[in-house]
Amino acid sequence: MNSAARIEAFLEMMSAERGAAENTLHSYRRDLEDASQQIGGGLAGAAAADIRAYLDDIAARGFAPTSQARKLSAIRQFFKFLYAEGLRGDDPTGTLDSPKKGRPLPKTMSEADTGRLLDRAALEAGDDVNGDRPAALRLHALVEVLYATGLRVSELVGLPVTVAQRDDRFFMVRGKGDKERMVPLSAKARVAMRAWLAARATVPAFADSPFLFPAAGDSGFLSRQVFARDLKGLAARAGISAAKISPHVLRHAFASHLLQNGADLRAVQQLLGHADISTTQIYTHVLEERLVRLVNDHHPLAD
Repeated sequence: MNSAARIEAFLEMMSAERGAAENTLHSYRRDLEDASQQIGGGLAGAAAADIRAYLDDIAARGFAPTSQARKLSAIRQFFKFLYAEGLRGDDPTGTLDSPKKGRPLPKTMSEADTGRLLDRAALEAGDDVNGDRPAALRLHALVEVLYATGLRVSELVGLPVTVAQRDDRFFMVRGKGDKERMVPLSAKARVAMRAWLAARATVPAFADSPFLFPAAGDSGFLSRQVFARDLKGLAARAGISAAKISPHVLRHAFASHLLQNGADLRAVQQLLGHADISTTQIYTHVLEERLVRLVNDHHPLAD
């Protein structure tokens, strides 16, 4: 079987029928030609064992799991094409498992850095450090509420103003899948929200808005991008690398710090609004560290 000709036919189909971009076609060509070169007799005539040996080889060569998965995906599509066109009577990739990519650990912040960030926000809100006290009060309310609740940034910026008009320790938030969940509010977050609410009332354009953090855009509330920019600026002024912080990092800090201090994984799942516990299990490394510390601190035979 002429593998080079089969690869060209596959790439022509991807371009003409599926409108694949030039970069995509280049990536397919590189992956398929590499596989064909490494497999004796060429890729088009390869058996499942040949492809498995090739995958083992690229793993041994140090390719990342994501790269291995991408190469296998290209090979799978190539053989589906050959089978559909009657150029092969079988698909040798049908029994192959995709390489496990693994999940990167979430970026987070230490409790000390989080404290410095919140202290800086409170300082600027109280002392008008930058000459724009309403903006400083808004930012202070945003970071206090985010760290107190672990909300997704889209949930945070779209909060209704009624959240700040009550003195409740909990409120309901509507998250992914239109599901509601109860989240806690710390005393500091409630105080910061009330201070921002008072300042917000002095801005005529915002006074009647149904949102806690209103803005002039189409959505009616502060954009995620503006909050992320302001948060990075706050971090820099607090002496924390702006590259290490984002609203999502603060959400992860909320979860990690709860677990470090004894919270149950299921409780954190509910607070974060994860539909499946498997999503929350990215934090199991925190639990493992806590268990090691527990044994080291309390086991009678620990050094």
